Amino acid sequence: MTKSNKRAWLMGILASIGSLVILPCAVRAQYASPQSGQVDIFMGAELHYRDVRFGRMYEVLVNLTPGIKWNLGKQWQVAAQALLPIYNDYGGYYSRVRLNMAVLSKEMYIGDRHFLKLSGGLFSTHRYGWDVKYLCPIFTWLALEGQAGWTGLCDMNRGWKASPPQRWTALAGMDFYIPCWNAEIRARGGRFIYEDYGCQFEGMRHFRHCTVGVYVDYSNKASDTDGLKGGWNGGFKVVMMIPPYRRNRHKVNIRPASNFRFTYNLDADPYTNLMYTTDPEENERERWFDRNRLRWGANTMEPDFVEKGGKP
Repeated sequence: MTKSNKRAWLMGILASIGSLVILPCAVRAQYASPQSGQVDIFMGAELHYRDVRFGRMYEVLVNLTPGIKWNLGKQWQVAAQALLPIYNDYGGYYSRVRLNMAVLSKEMYIGDRHFLKLSGGLFSTHRYGWDVKYLCPIFTWLALEGQAGWTGLCDMNRGWKASPPQRWTALAGMDFYIPCWNAEIRARGGRFIYEDYGCQFEGMRHFRHCTVGVYVDYSNKASDTDGLKGGWNGGFKVVMMIPPYRRNRHKVNIRPASNFRFTYNLDADPYTNLMYTTDPEENERERWFDRNRLRWGANTMEPDFVEKGGKP
């Protein structure tokens, strides 16, 4: 990486963190802040596998994912996560112990309907920069959502490879919630991190401590069965919340990760309709906002985790 690229990379980091400091000043707080100074140290795991035409039937990659979250108060949070490979058929590129995420974030709300989250730092999928998420519940059964980001490459799999932030992503869509079935239908579209344009449609059912769903998506850069650009893909997702579900809360808490996510992709396409995450425990069930403030969708169900004594 040249000196000019290093300077641009550092300026991008400073700009992304600076935006988090400036923008929240325009939003008026209306709720009591959670307890500040609380630290969560947690451990999870992730599983990857792929079909192989020759040799082994499957190749498998298993990573441990230790992480930490530090609540700074007033909805500010620092979160980080590392990847520790413990079984690897994927090759040397995936064998390095590396930092996967390091994010400063701020949750905000305007009135009772406008919920935002600003994030800056190192995200998943080798991206860094800044990101904003937005959710607006309209009715008990309908919400509007959006996400936009400006990111660059930061790949630690082979030493250090980075580029200045110069790629934007933007997604927008609608979420429909059916309370009697605890079911959701989500539709969104826009520009993803590998500069492809597409749309996603997802249906999911929320059960006690578990969410299962199916999805279909379209990308203008995917290849269809005839080898032409532009095609459909699909699969299923499972989100399993990990016990214990009753927890003691201290200044420092050591626990398992909150959930385990598994996604099956029919075409095994890792580059289309892909979006980074900005929280080590981000998932489709819990979304990305404090459930005690955002009372919509699966957040209206009985909470998965409560403090001992019954407090959510």
